Formats: sequence, C-alpha cells, structure tokens
Amino acid sequence: MKNLVIAEKPSVARDIAKVLGCKAKGDGYLEGNNYIVTWAIGHLVTLCEPEDYDMTYKAWSMKTLPILPEEMKLKPIRTTYKQFTILKKLLGDKTVDTVICATDAGREGELIFRYIYQLCHCKKPIKRLWISSLTDEAIQEGFRNLKDGKEYDRLYHSARSRSESDWLVGMNATRAYTIKYKDLLTIGRVQTPTLALLVNRENEIQHFVPKDYWELKCDFDGYQGIWFDRETKETKIELEERAEALRVKVEGKEGIVVEIETKKVVKKPPLLYDLTELQRDANKRYGYTAEKTLNIAQSLYEKRKAITYPRTDSRYLSKDIVKSLRGKIQNLKDTKYGEHTLDLLKLEKLPITKRIVDDSKVSDHHAIIPTDKKTDIEKLSAEEKSIFHLIVIRFLAVFYPDYIYNSTTVITEVEGEPFKTTGQMVVQMGWRTLEQDDEEKEPNIPQVKKNQKVLVKEVKLEKKQTQPPKRYNESMLLSAMENAGKFVEDEELKEQLKESGIGTPATRASIIERLIKVEYVIREGKNLVPTDKGMKLIALVPKELSSPEMTGKWEKALNQIAQGKMDRERFMEGIRNFTIFLVRDAYERQTSLQFARQKKKGSSRENTTENRIVEELGSCPACQQGKILEGNKSFYCSRYKEGCKFGLFKEDKLMAKYKKKMTKTTVKQLITKGETIIKGMVSPKNQKKFDGKIKLKPLDTGYWGWMFDFSNNASDIQEAGKKEKEK
Repeated sequence: MKNLVIAEKPSVARDIAKVLGCKAKGDGYLEGNNYIVTWAIGHLVTLCEPEDYDMTYKAWSMKTLPILPEEMKLKPIRTTYKQFTILKKLLGDKTVDTVICATDAGREGELIFRYIYQLCHCKKPIKRLWISSLTDEAIQEGFRNLKDGKEYDRLYHSARSRSESDWLVGMNATRAYTIKYKDLLTIGRVQTPTLALLVNRENEIQHFVPKDYWELKCDFDGYQGIWFDRETKETKIELEERAEALRVKVEGKEGIVVEIETKKVVKKPPLLYDLTELQRDANKRYGYTAEKTLNIAQSLYEKRKAITYPRTDSRYLSKDIVKSLRGKIQNLKDTKYGEHTLDLLKLEKLPITKRIVDDSKVSDHHAIIPTDKKTDIEKLSAEEKSIFHLIVIRFLAVFYPDYIYNSTTVITEVEGEPFKTTGQMVVQMGWRTLEQDDEEKEPNIPQVKKNQKVLVKEVKLEKKQTQPPKRYNESMLLSAMENAGKFVEDEELKEQLKESGIGTPATRASIIERLIKVEYVIREGKNLVPTDKGMKLIALVPKELSSPEMTGKWEKALNQIAQGKMDRERFMEGIRNFTIFLVRDAYERQTSLQFARQKKKGSSRENTTENRIVEELGSCPACQQGKILEGNKSFYCSRYKEGCKFGLFKEDKLMAKYKKKMTKTTVKQLITKGETIIKGMVSPKNQKKFDGKIKLKPLDTGYWGWMFDFSNNASDIQEAGKKEKEK
C-alpha cells in the first residue's frame, strides 16, 4: 500500500518527491516505493456559480436576489480540469490507503486540499505535513512528524466559512448594485472597506482648506531656536500681527539659556518580519508593490529555499527554532554579511528575549528568517537579493544591542519669549549599524550652560500653510489595513480589531491589485488614488459594508472558528442575514447620483461618461442654470447644448508651462469661490517652485478662462484666454 502526497503546486511536489525518492514520472505525478506525489495548481475546485444551481439565475435580475443556496456546491475549475481528474483517479486508487495533505500550511492551503478531497468523495484517512521551510531537512523532519488530519478540521471550517461568506456577499451585492446602477460594480467583503480607506482619505484631501500660520526662529551663537507657546507647546502662530510683534520684540536682543534637559533614549531592535511588515519596508525602500514583494518572497521560499514560509502573520519565533539560530548565523559568515556575524558568533549564548521568541505569538508559522541552507547570494536575481537583504539584516539586528542616544532640549528666553532647540548625541549605535534610518537626524547641540547669555544674530519669520493629509502609498495602506481598529470609534471593537484588521497578510496584496484591476483605484507614482468610479461606489454602499468594523468582526470570527471558539453555522447564519440586508438596502436606497444615458457612436462629450455615474461639481458660474461636469478632457457645463460656453481644459498649455494640470478639486474651488491657490508651481524662468493664485475670469468672446496672479512675481501675471473647441 502507498501514501498519496498532494502538494499545492508542481515545484513543491518535485522538492518533496526528491526527498521521498519518488523518481518514476507518471502523468501528473511522481512515484516511488512507498509514496505517490502529485499536485494541485493552486485551486482546482471552486464554489459553483448561481446558474449551476438554477438556470434562472443566469440572467441578472433583482427578482432573483438574494441567492442563498441551502448547501454550497463545488465544481472543478475548467482550466485545470485535467489535473483534477488525475487527482481524482489517484485518490480512488485501491493501492493508496493514506492521503497526506502537503499544501501550504495555512487556511487557504487547507481549503485547496479539502475542496479536492470533498469533491472526489474520498473517505481515506488524512495525514498533514506542516512545515515552514522547503529545505530537504525541513521536509524530512516534517514527514517524521506527520499530524493527524483531524487536528486541522477547525482550520478547514474557518477556510470554508471565509470562502462561502465571500461568495454570498460578493455575488449578491455585485449583482444588486450592478443591476440598479447599470454599471459593473463589484463588491467584496474585504475589497470594499479597503477602497473606503482610500476614498475617505481622498475626501479629506478634497475638502481640506489650508490655513496660513507663521513660525518664528532665532539664530543664536551656533544654534537655532523656534518660538513656542508655553501652555500649548505649539510652535504655530496663527495671526500675522502676533507673529510680527514677536519678531520686533526679540530682534537684536540678548537671550539667556534658562533650561537644559537631557534624556537617555533607548530603542530596542525592531521585531522580525511578518509578510505585511516586509511588504511595507520593500515599498518604502525599493518602491515594490505588495504583490511584487510577495512574489519575490515566494520565489526565495520555493525556488531558492533561502527563507522560511513568507505568508506569516507572526513576528516572533517558537522555542523549537532556537537551537538552529546559531547555525543560521554561521551560514552567513562567508557572505557579504560576514562582518555583521562576527560579534554574534563570539557570544557564548545568543541574547534570546521575549521580543524574539514567544510561543504565545506564533500560530501557524513563525516570523520570516533565513533557512538552514547556505544560500549562494550571487545566484539570486537583483530583486531576490534586495528582499533577501532585508530579511537577513533584520534577522541579525534582533540579536544586536539597543540603539542608545541622549536627547537634549535647550530653552532660551529672549525678552521673556521662549525658544526651543532640540538635538541628540549617539551613545551606542547598536542595531542601527545594520539598519540605517532614512529620517532626518536632529543636529548636535553646541555646548551651552544654564544662565549663559547669547546674542540674537538673526530673526526669521516664516509664513507657512497647513497641509492636507497625504494620499496612501502601499506601505501606508498596508499599515491601515493591518491596524483597522484605529478607524473604529467603539472602544471594545477597537481592542478586538488589534487581533485582525482588514484581510490577512496573505491576501492584502491581491486585494490592492484587485481594486486596480476593476478600475476603482489607480497608481499615481507611489500613491494609490481612488477613481471617480471608486469614489461613487463608496458613496452608494451602506456603512456596514464599507466600514472596517464589519470585516474586522468577520476576520475575528473566522479566527475563532479555527480555534474552536465559535460555531461555523452560527457565523454563516449571520452572513446570510447580512446578505439579505445588503440586497434590500441596494433596492431601497435613494441617491442623487445618476447614470448618464449611453449615447450613440459619434456623440462627443457624453461618450466619456457612458454607463458611468456623473458627479456634479457645482453650479455653472456662466449660465447660472447648468451644472459643471467632468469630461474626458475638460470640465464643462451640462447646458452646453443650449449654448453655455463654460469650459476648462484639464491639459491646459499655459498651466502645463508651470508643470501643473487643472484638477477636479481646483475646479470646485474656482466655481464656488472664484479663486484658489495652486501650490508647487514651477517657474519656467528659474525652475523654482512657488505658490500661485488662479482667478476665474469671463472673456469678451463669451468663453471663460482664468488669470494667473503671481503675487511674488508681477512679471509672471498672465491671462489665460482659454477657449473650448466646437462641440
């Protein structure tokens, strides 16, 4: 009799077959004396489509919603059907008496295997291979310690619940919103609240009103101080008159050092990497997308055998790993990291703390670290080297001493007004010799003594403006998804969400890519920006679907199912009730957002809004009757057919000269206030940046344009007599 081993993909199956001595090649499998090793190709089985239950569901109609099958059925995926038939035949082979699940050791890997096992109606006993590394030694160790498959039943129930809940919510909500609004609007349990994070931030930016403030700085003998309010500790001065009065008060006067405070600051080494933290760092340092980092890490794990399982959510190691740590460091001795290993290898015992090893914080897999295998770094691709570098440096850094520095604050008074100076002096570099911080360092403070008198050499009054929140880049979005609790007001739920968040480390990259694929989000440089379609979707869906609270509760519940703390049927009943609510809400919801009618081929403007919701930016300042709309190339009045000539091009030549474009936010401010500030314009004369004011202006021709009013450079005041072409 033989054991049938099912891996998640062919490459992993080959690694296992090599260790087990399975050399005979069959059609879709490898065979040896005691084992047959075969593979899935990711998912081979999926949940049935609505029309598989009843053909009346094939046509999308509100009348058939919600679709709530009593029992969720499975079917093979058409593109990988051949491999499914091979597995089905092998599972039914009379010479096979035991099935070994060797898919990825996690929730999704368990589901891939169980769906195949279930659809093939197999009843043979299951053993589970659960490993965190694909080295030969790790595979051998795993087969010596196979687990009973029943130990992972709860993990399967969690995975199945996740799959079925995503189907029920996504399938029904997508159909409901698509039918009602006549545009393909995909809804997802995880993707929709993720999109909401981006949309909410974009709304904050668009509605942000900058405010002027001033900062007062004094140059003393060898150092600079900034004025601050003693009560609020605030350095911003909101009134120009107040700022100017302070400047006059201290200019040319003598100051005195009234306070010197030095604190010792100790910074522990950062924790080891889980997948999300690795993706964040790779995005910040190399500009890699979350998906790209995951793919590279997966290659280092599967192909190179250089790192442990990457799809982990833990930043700690388990006790059983401790005995191998010195060997892992030894493997790096003859590489470019050799100099960083010397001090560690001299230690009689590695400094193992709870920040490194903590069994209570390791569930399925420990943190990402190098494997026991010596890696030939020169054979890695450039991208693999970059990710491997991050993992190695972080692995070594956790054993290094603390980073210690003295932080000093000096308070200098001038005519009774306080000025603060801060700086730092490094005492011990520790782990920072490995991980250099890109943040600006505070300067060292010159040696001054309390009660020392100093001369005010120069006074600088700087006018500044408050800045809108920054758009999310992938690093920031991953953090927001992981720490979704901070967006929740309910304190109890906020605490609960610390354990979950939006999505999982293994799925967050695919969620971001999905949002881009369905055109809810675009990449602008490193930033992720919601499209009009994405903005409008979040305006349409109920808060229960877009809030991180709901998906956070679900992730927590799924974890509880895996731990045996929640009943699966109870969870699914809640999902079914929520699905009914979503469909009813979509049907009954009233909104001012409307769809433009599809125009015949050859029509100009409305082709750009075909099958899309049209957002009104505001009333037309020209005709006072129409609404300003956004087209493909310009912003225009809804009454253009009636003769209104208002129009502003997005790609205006004069604005392009100053390295700017006309944006929706700018147009909103122009049509409501008549003027706005554009920050960061670039002068074509000297390439210096400045802030310019745009004023909306009616032209003699009946068309509309604007004036650039550069208060700092009168010669640059130009009028943009901007015409729209014949429509």
